[in-house]
Amino acid sequence: MYLLRFQKSVPHTCQRSAFIRQTQKIKNVMKKYLILIVLASLYSCTEKKEVAPGAPGNDPTWAFSGKTGIGTSYEAYKDGKYQENEKTGKVSKVWFSIAKGVLTETMWGLIHQAQIKDMQLVIKGNDFVDIESQDAHAEISYLTTDSKGRPTSLAYKVLTKDKEGHYEIEKHIFTHPENNALFVRYLLKPQREGIEFYLSTNPHIANTGTNDFAEVTAQGFHAWEGDSHLSMQANITFEEKSVGFVGASDGVSSLRENGQTGKTWLSTGEKAGNVSFIAKLPNTDTAIDIAVGFGKSREQSDDAANKSLNDGYQKTLAMYVGEGDAVGWQDYLESLQGLKEIRDTAMDGGKLAHVSALVLKAQEDKTHAGALIASLSNPWGDTIIADRSSTGYKAVWPRDFYQCAMALLALGDRETPKVAFEYFKKIQVGDNTPGNNGVGGWFLQKTHVDGELEWVAVQLDQTAMPIMLGWKLWQHEVLNDTEAQHWYKTMLKAAADFLVEGGETNLEWNKTVIKPPYTQQERWEEQEGYSPSTMASVVAGLITAAELAKHSADDASADRYLARAREYTSKIEARTFTTDGVFDKENSRGDGRYYLRITQNEDPNDNGKLLDRNGRGELNEAEILDGGFLELVRYGVRKADDPHIRESLPEYDDTSLPEEFRVKYEFRDGEHSYPGWRRYGDDGYGENATNGENYGAGGVMAAGQRGRVWPFFTGERGHYELAYALESASNLDETIGELRSTYVAGMEFFANEGLMLPEQVWDGVGTATRHEFAMGEGTNSATPLAWTHAEYVKLLRSLADKQVWDSYPVVSESLAQ
Repeated sequence: MYLLRFQKSVPHTCQRSAFIRQTQKIKNVMKKYLILIVLASLYSCTEKKEVAPGAPGNDPTWAFSGKTGIGTSYEAYKDGKYQENEKTGKVSKVWFSIAKGVLTETMWGLIHQAQIKDMQLVIKGNDFVDIESQDAHAEISYLTTDSKGRPTSLAYKVLTKDKEGHYEIEKHIFTHPENNALFVRYLLKPQREGIEFYLSTNPHIANTGTNDFAEVTAQGFHAWEGDSHLSMQANITFEEKSVGFVGASDGVSSLRENGQTGKTWLSTGEKAGNVSFIAKLPNTDTAIDIAVGFGKSREQSDDAANKSLNDGYQKTLAMYVGEGDAVGWQDYLESLQGLKEIRDTAMDGGKLAHVSALVLKAQEDKTHAGALIASLSNPWGDTIIADRSSTGYKAVWPRDFYQCAMALLALGDRETPKVAFEYFKKIQVGDNTPGNNGVGGWFLQKTHVDGELEWVAVQLDQTAMPIMLGWKLWQHEVLNDTEAQHWYKTMLKAAADFLVEGGETNLEWNKTVIKPPYTQQERWEEQEGYSPSTMASVVAGLITAAELAKHSADDASADRYLARAREYTSKIEARTFTTDGVFDKENSRGDGRYYLRITQNEDPNDNGKLLDRNGRGELNEAEILDGGFLELVRYGVRKADDPHIRESLPEYDDTSLPEEFRVKYEFRDGEHSYPGWRRYGDDGYGENATNGENYGAGGVMAAGQRGRVWPFFTGERGHYELAYALESASNLDETIGELRSTYVAGMEFFANEGLMLPEQVWDGVGTATRHEFAMGEGTNSATPLAWTHAEYVKLLRSLADKQVWDSYPVVSESLAQ
């Protein structure tokens, strides 16, 4: 008003116009400054309220390791690599897992690089607050199946209900095949008035849970660490969005304590830590679609989530499965001629065979094609502090790798085993191995999928198995003659030379002299010495190397490999078969004559002590029963009816032994009973039988720890019984029927409701206070274990073919000459 009055006092029109323009500019500038001052004041006032307190929050952990589902999109190779192609388009590098009815570790980038620990609902009623994974019962099934109920993709439906009938939750989980994004559909079904649903997410960006930042965005949420970003968006508007530090300012803790999410925090500020998101979901009959995008920047992660939502549920699922013109998991299964040939051998109609094919292929990295991991899980993860990046079982072991490649070959996949075999070169020790100043030729014990060193002990079976696989691929014409010669000269010859000569290692801590067949570690990665299972692989590796050497016109090496294989074979019993064992007729069903698990000298009758491992102390080698001797039969080193093999079975199968020494257990399912075996007697790699705690809880190797039953031994025994039947059965077809009813059905019994096969199952010994396990149920060690799925597939293949799939007739033939 003052300016207007002043303007009227100006006499001349031109002067007045100029004055008006000038004063208007002054007024606009003043407005801008006033707005900035007000905004700065508001920001200063609200910043303290909007930034979550309590950094860094509670110590982060990983999730329960007993997965009932895993998933990723199917991608086709192009020139032996994963890259954009005309079949499956862009490559999506997202994997997820499911446990206890909720989404758990979700990876992006390399297959071990977790970005999410878990994502689940919190349900609030008038007089209760439920955590979905803890307070409700979940059932899992597959979204897509064929006409016989066999799963055709790794897309899941999870139905969650509470005991009181207050609510039902239906989730559909899969990934977008062309975006780095996870897709989850929620169908919320409250059964009472006053039910509210909150979505809680605990990011673990860049494979740790300690250095994360989080903020609320207009579309949803954003979390990041360094150049790893996660964006969550939805097809609905999130309500009451908030971020915080777990245990200090997170909405879940507040809901449990007082029934409210508490203050709304829009950012975790400049302090990093263990962060979480929470948002209230609208009570609606409409499906709620959540997309979680990943990228190297917020722009990339936002884009991945947004594009996935724009594509929508139907299109994304169709691409994932492979419906219409899209190429997906259905197409992969359809390409597997071997799967079609063996699934009728199954006792469940082929359901587990389909899932095994999907699981084996899904557990391959998509940056380093061919890198097959052991399991998409972190063993006993819920008590493992996630303060530094770790792989758990999401890593490469050549032994597990070999099992998977052989199973994929049995299924009729001729591409993946070849790409996997060629990958072996990345993890063979040589001049290019960082820090190596010792002998080369052997294969690293455990590595990241990119070849980064993790464990560096020498396990001779892991050096033999790449040779064995190469020979098998050559015999099946996956490798042609020229390729077989190439790989012999560039990779396998060095491995065979190491199996003959050994040498002095000098890599990180490992500075020792290896003298084969004495191994620094056997297949359980715990003991050094002479091991029947290791020597079985070494002999098979040398004899197949001799065949490749002859094919490559390297006759001198062929003769040397064969001579050393015969030498090793001739001393197996002298080194590892006790004739005066502690399990004799007085205290067992045996006679004191059996193979030892391992011995550290050439006297198996001296009651030598083994190294203290897993809290079990220094054990008497003669007290430790182990089924590794059956590998001698599988690989052709000994016949199935060899007296030493037959004499070892009564002790190995003796169910009257004290629990610490006992290896075999029976599992009842109605009228049926199925056999299972532990790795070896007095194994300590498992839950504590005294107090129910996880293995290694608190970083302590407790004396009460107990290794449980491993389902793949049921498959190994089935293979042995088939080999024995081939030598002795009067009615082979009838015997194979019995083997199917016992060993195939037994492995199917061990599969969980999501048809995932575990590493270990509960044997009923001791307490299970931390997690209540039923007899035969998978424990918290690692599920799914690729090796177990591989053994199941190979057993189907062997029974269908009426011959052991991964036997090596050339071994027995060469040793007989």
